[in-house]
Amino acid sequence: MTLTVGLVGAGFMGAGIGWALREGGAHVLTSVGGRSSRTRALVTDRGLTAVDSLDEVVDVADVLLSIVPPASAPAAAGEVAGAVARTGRRPLFADLNAVAPPTVEAIAEVLADLDVVDGSISGSPPDRSPGAIVYFSGPRAAEIAGLPWRDAIRPVVVSDRLGAASAIKMCTASVYKGLGALMANALATAHTHDVVDIVVEDLRRMADPVDKVALSAAKADRFVGEMLEIAATQREAGLSPALFEAVAEVWRTVATTELAGVAPEDVGRNGDAEAVVRRLRTGELAP
Repeated sequence: MTLTVGLVGAGFMGAGIGWALREGGAHVLTSVGGRSSRTRALVTDRGLTAVDSLDEVVDVADVLLSIVPPASAPAAAGEVAGAVARTGRRPLFADLNAVAPPTVEAIAEVLADLDVVDGSISGSPPDRSPGAIVYFSGPRAAEIAGLPWRDAIRPVVVSDRLGAASAIKMCTASVYKGLGALMANALATAHTHDVVDIVVEDLRRMADPVDKVALSAAKADRFVGEMLEIAATQREAGLSPALFEAVAEVWRTVATTELAGVAPEDVGRNGDAEAVVRRLRTGELAP
């Protein structure tokens, strides 16, 4: 029998994950009721099955994967709990969101009727750039890791303890996305002093700051919640949350700019530095 995977959330990352599983032979469906035309287009373009309601997804899915903005993860779990109560179905649930370990534990409590696997994604959507790693933890982590991920994704089981996979994401994202925030502020400051080209050329010895900032800006609103989850994780580890509360503020400000209005799938590579920074210096970053 064909494995049926239900997606809770099918945005830029979720649709890409769904594509990989569909290419691997799974039947992948998601609810598009109330979703934007962009989300509907992502679902259609990746060959996923669109239905109107979450109940329809839960009613047929063997496995549910939640891939939503971090701040929306607890609410999404609550919606799944409601659908489970209405349908009487008990699919295996995996939370793949960028959230802190305590948030995963809270989600598991909301979904007490389901077995929950903790997961985290490191890398780009697999339909855009194959090679993403997905970490899993929890008693049934191996079952989610065994899904037909195709060669586009490398699943890794790290622990039977819920929260371990999310801890990995909180550590790696603090570097990847913290660095993006540093670059965004550096380029905005360089624009003020009319030295953008020189700063970009120097930073390109390490990375391409223009590409990094342009793609990150397209997801800045989502990053705010993720940075606050990182701050909470570091607080739990006995560290000050102040650093990533400040990084969250950087992304909140970037989210008000013209640059943030571009969908991530539409961001080009190697963009013109001056054009990118001009669009960054709008909204609340305007001089």
